[in-house]
This record gives sequence, C-alpha cells and structure tokens, in this order.
Amino acid sequence: MKATGFISLWTLVSLPCGQLANPAEHEDVVKHAIKLHRGKGAVITQRKQWVLESCRKLSGLLRQKNVVLNKLKNAIRAVEKDAGLSDEEKLFQVHTFEIFQKELNESENSVFQAIHGLQRALQGDYKDVVNMKESSRQRLEALREAAIKEEMEYVELLAAEKHQVEALKNMQHQNKSLSMLDEILEDVRKAADRLEEEIEEHAFDDNKSVRGVNFEAVLRVEEDEANSKRNASKREVEDDLGLSMLIDSQNNQYILTKPRDSTIPRADHHFIKDIVTIGMLSLPCGWLCTTIGLPTMFGYIICGVLLGPSGLNSIKSIVQVETLGEFGVFFTLFLVGLEFSPERLRKVWKISLQGPCYMTVLMIAFGLLWGHLLQIRPTQSVFISTCLSLSSTPLVSRFLAGSVRGDKEGDIDYSSVLLGMLVMQDVQLGLFIAVMPTLIQAGVSTYSSIFKEILRILILIGQILFSLAAVFLVCLVIKTYLIGPYYRKLHAESKGTKEILILGITAFIFLMLTITELLDVSMELGCFLAGALISSQGHMVTDEIMSCIEPIRDFLAIIFFASIGLHVFPTFVIYELTVLLFLTLSVVIMKFVLAVLVLSLILPKTSQYIKWIVSAGLAQVSEFSFVLGSRARRAGIISREVYLLILSVTTLSLLLAPALWRAAIMKCVPRPERRSST
Repeated sequence: MKATGFISLWTLVSLPCGQLANPAEHEDVVKHAIKLHRGKGAVITQRKQWVLESCRKLSGLLRQKNVVLNKLKNAIRAVEKDAGLSDEEKLFQVHTFEIFQKELNESENSVFQAIHGLQRALQGDYKDVVNMKESSRQRLEALREAAIKEEMEYVELLAAEKHQVEALKNMQHQNKSLSMLDEILEDVRKAADRLEEEIEEHAFDDNKSVRGVNFEAVLRVEEDEANSKRNASKREVEDDLGLSMLIDSQNNQYILTKPRDSTIPRADHHFIKDIVTIGMLSLPCGWLCTTIGLPTMFGYIICGVLLGPSGLNSIKSIVQVETLGEFGVFFTLFLVGLEFSPERLRKVWKISLQGPCYMTVLMIAFGLLWGHLLQIRPTQSVFISTCLSLSSTPLVSRFLAGSVRGDKEGDIDYSSVLLGMLVMQDVQLGLFIAVMPTLIQAGVSTYSSIFKEILRILILIGQILFSLAAVFLVCLVIKTYLIGPYYRKLHAESKGTKEILILGITAFIFLMLTITELLDVSMELGCFLAGALISSQGHMVTDEIMSCIEPIRDFLAIIFFASIGLHVFPTFVIYELTVLLFLTLSVVIMKFVLAVLVLSLILPKTSQYIKWIVSAGLAQVSEFSFVLGSRARRAGIISREVYLLILSVTTLSLLLAPALWRAAIMKCVPRPERRSST
C-alpha cells in the first residue's frame, strides 16, 4: 500500500514535466500550481529542483514512519512481557501506543488522499459543473470521515491523559500516608467515576453507523455579551455546561437536549428569556386589543409577530415555544369538554358527524374543480382544500367561553353543534395526517398504481374508524367504572390544598391524550374527551375543576397564540395585500355558504335559526394549517409560495373571524344571551 501510494505521488508530481505538458488546459493548470508554490518568476530548473526535493522529503518521512512503527511494535511486545505491570497498566500503555500508530497511519492516508484529490481535479473538466459538484461531495465526505476519526482520537487521548493523572496521584498516595478525610474523598472519587461510567450513554458511537445518519459540519456559537471579559469567562463556563448553540449548513439551530454528564443540572437560558419576553409583551398587546374591542388572543398574536422573525427576531427557541404552546391547546380543549356534557353530545352527535364530513367533501370537490381550471396537481388541490376546510377550535372556544347558552323548548343549542363539529374536524385532522404519506407517494405515482393508492386510503379510513370505536369503548369503560371513584379519591386527598386535585386532573388529561395518540387519533380529541368524562360527574365537580385549571389554560394559551404570531409575516402580506384579501374573502365566503347549505339539510326545522351562528364560527381557517403546511412543504406536496399563501390566508381569516362572529350573534341571538358571546 505504501509503495503504491509513493508511486502515485511520484507520478503526480512528475506530470508537469511529462504527461500534462501536451493538453493546453492541463498545462495552464500545472503552471498556475507551480507559481503558487515557487513564486511567479520561477524558472524551469527551479521547478524541477522543487519536485525532486519534495519527493525526497516525502520518501524520507515514509521511511522514518516505518522505523517508528517497528519501534512501537517492539515496545508493545515489551510491555506485554513485563511481569511488573498490572493487567490494567498493560492495557493502558498498549492502548497509548496503538493511538500513536493510528495517528501515523491516518496522517499518511491524508497525504495520499490529498494527492489523489489533486490528480482527480487536474484530470477533470473545470467547465463541467456536475463533475466539480461530485468532486466537492467526495472531498466533503472524506473530510467528514476524517473529522470523526480525529474526534475519536482526541477523546481517546483525553482518556489517556486522565488515566495518566490518576496513575500519578496513586503513586503520590503510595509514597505518603493518607488522612481519614483523604481516604474518604478517594473512595468518593472512585464511586463518582463508576457512576459516570454507568449513566453515560455512548449515543455518538451507537448511532454513527445507523442507517440514515449523516455526518455534517456545524458551528458552535457562544452567546454574545457586551462585556468581552465577561464573555470570555462565561464561555469557559458554557463550554463545561454545554449551553452553546449549534448551527448546521442549512441554517438550522440546535440546543442541548441531554447532556453527557447528567449529574449537573442545566437550564436553557434562551428558552427562559423567550418565555419571559412573551409574558411581558403580551400584557400591553392584550390590553390594547381589549381597549379597541378585539379579543385578547389577537394581542398575543401581535406579540408573536413583534418578537418573531418578521419583527425583532428575539425569539431563539422557536420550537420549544411552540411545543409549550401546544399544552395551551390541550388545556383549552379540556375546558371545552368540561362544558360539553355527554348529554349534549348525544343530542348533536349525528349533526357533528355529518356536517364536517359533508363540508370537507364539498371543499375538496370545489378544490379539484378550480385546480383543473388552473392546471394545479390533484394532490396539491386535495391538500389545500382539506387544509382550508378545517376551522380553529381554540378560537371558537374563546368566543364561547362563559357565554350563556341554554336550550329552549327542546331546541338544539348552537354551541353544542359548533363544538361537536369542531371536535369532529380534529378527528379529521388526525386522519389527514395519517393519509399525508399516501398523498406524497401519489404525487409521483403512475396511473397503473392508482387503484393501489385508493385501496391504501380505504384501509387507512378503516383503521381510523376502528381506532375511534376503540377510543369510545375506552371512554365508556372509564365513565362507568373508573371516573367516579377516581375523582372522589382526588377530592378526599385534596382537602386543604388543591395540589393533588390539579395534579390528578392533569394526569387524567395526559392519560386520555396518550390513549388517543396510541390509537392513531389526534391528541386534541383525547383532551376533549377527558373534559367530557369529568363533566359527567355534575356541575359542582365541573365548577371546582374549572376554577383550578383555567389559570393554567390562560397562561399556556398566551404562549400558543404568540407562537402563531411567530409565523405571520406582515411584509409578505403588505406586498401581496390585494391578492391575499381576495383569496381570504373567497375562502371565508365559500366556507360560510357551504356551512349554511350543509346545516340547512341536516338541522331540524325548529333549529334552523342557529345555522347562521354555526356557519360564522366555521368560516375561518384553523391554525393547524401552519403545521400541515410545513409538513407538506418539507414533503414537496406544495411549494414555498403556496405555503406562504396558506399562512397568510389563515392569518387574515382569523383576524376577520371576530367581526363575522359578532355580526352573527347580533343578528340571531336574543339580547340577554349576548353577554359574553362576543
């Protein structure tokens, strides 16, 4: 191998004097390379002398490396035969020699890889971009592998250094008598070393060979501080705590999720600052919206806009803020379920099941029609139509919060119908997320496999229906046998303190959330069903739990609506305001008309008057279109432009929703029932 590498080197460095002198392009490249090494005025004899000297030096280094390798082998044999060393000390010394051997071999390989890379570049066509891209990719892969090997070697050297220091300490301890305190500390040190070895997860070594794992170059960025001295000292601390940020070549930013040393507590100070900033700015924004007659949720969205990428760009932990905001959705739907008793659910279950299904089918039909006229792909049309057919459950829940809603002479309450339809749309959301992989494949499938795709969709629908049946069976068992004794036990244990009650209710919410997630149904449905099950215990139970959970819901809802504002881009809306207003009004009017049409067919004649209120509550686009749009964009179902249009139309429809809701309430609801509906 070494001889072959040396011949390759000699061949390459001799090319300027022989083989590469014929092609004009190669000759120019060689001349330029020699000028870089020897200067612009180098003569031919000096060039030849430089080639000979370089080859002579490299040959001498290779011979010296072989001599050192032989000495290392002899040293390893001598250590293995030394009877005065313990087995542990032998392993350590042999391992140290092997590290040095590996470093010598890797250094040699790096030299010849660089030479082969230069030879490949000289033989390639510099006008061929594809060839240059492939060469760059190969060099990048080689650098990544070299970086991984060097990182492993560095870690091994650190371990060897640590072992050397410990061996020196042991020798010092043997030469002097230890006090009782020193002996105790030595025992603690050994126990701490064993603890670190036991809890340490070799995630890097375990995952680097897993299929689908790629090596990438990242930047490690420390936090900027005005005071450079403070920054220097803080950097040393953060290096130890691992609190810096990593940025990859695609500009994705990462923070530490699990440290190597789990014995030291850590906190993500970026996330803490983000939550504190959102909490402080939400107050004036919400106050302003209350003053001008808008729901406070729009103040929280404005807060997210001001702090997000389109504003001050001060939010660093966007993913973490959005994750915490999801809990706002969970608790909001739980409180909706508390107000939505099983008796009311039984009264409107047919309407709640039929209405969203009919509306979704009609929206998809209109979407396919317009897509055919505008020459849009069917998969894209289906996705956009389904996205736009969903309505915002948290927004409507805030509209209905605390309103006076009573059934009159057996009529159906508009809030029951509206919440039932929204919950069914949440179920459809889970179904659509499950069908998205099929949409991705359908975008690249041929007509010969269209029947297979239809069969797959039917199978997925069957699985969802089976999961829904299993969920409601579980709910029936919990309502009949478990929820009553469970709440009575919580109530008995929580006398004098609400801690156990809050913890018990939260655990029950998360249990139902987990059950629906395991059954491939949306987690939001599990939160709603948790509230509906507890509401079956009576109004006193509902009022007590609501007084405990509402403050938690309110704070988490602030985070949720602020996270929506992080994805609102006012500059894009301003640039395309005319188009976006036309699209938004078209979507809102279409959803309102379709909802009125569907409800006219399925509502009883005595309850036809509520169709206007329910339609007004459904005539906006759900904030979950942000989630679906981001997934579809990553999967290639929709383009960047369509994604931004969906975000903007969703935002504008949410802004129009309060005005439409207020108009419907003023028209259809008697004055005593308007107290809190707006």
